[in-house]
Amino acid sequence: MANFFRLLLGLALLPACWAITRCLFAAIITAGEATAGITAESIALLGGVAAFALAWTALSHPVRAYVLGHELTHALWGLAFGSRPSDLKIKATGGSVRLTKTNMLITLAPYFFPFYTFIVIVCALVTYAFLRPLPFLPLWMFLIGFTWAFHILFTIQTLTHRQPDITLYGRVFSWVFIYIVNIAIVLLWLATTTSLTFSQLANFLLTSTSSAYISSAEVIFNTFKWVYNKCIQI
Repeated sequence: MANFFRLLLGLALLPACWAITRCLFAAIITAGEATAGITAESIALLGGVAAFALAWTALSHPVRAYVLGHELTHALWGLAFGSRPSDLKIKATGGSVRLTKTNMLITLAPYFFPFYTFIVIVCALVTYAFLRPLPFLPLWMFLIGFTWAFHILFTIQTLTHRQPDITLYGRVFSWVFIYIVNIAIVLLWLATTTSLTFSQLANFLLTSTSSAYISSAEVIFNTFKWVYNKCIQI
């Protein structure tokens, strides 16, 4: 019964997926228009994404590194919610970590939380605490782009196979939730690192979400109306 309600919730959130996607494009365009040319940091970030994408296609995939990050993400989020992780196991075919308690966020965290990007950002913040301005900023941005591409590509690959984490909360709900949170993280990143303001972001979200749900309601209404007219003609 719980998964049935999650299925309904996942279906109800499908217009939100379209809305947040439109919001992302609007945010990127707005941030780009307000920037006087592409910066070295932006080039470095995109270079990191491109570098990992090239490595992904040309070299063998670092599966053990992904499995390690996956299980450590479970452990990290478990700690955040008061769980005690133990018995960490890492293999090329998969891994596991034992937790004293779990919840939806702990279970799905590896699919929306870029663990290695988080490590890079923490290292940058620690460096910034002692050295200001932050030295080698383009290098940090390159590493962020590289690790974020690592997270996205492995997440996409992993979701093409059956995952106990996903089936536990239902595929539709889990996929929709993971997609929305991943895009939301990118939007927050844009709002904190570019000229895009949080008020602009909120406006984009409100506009796109209301438009998506109004359009969806119209489609559903017209579909029921068409079915009803067909039924009374029989």
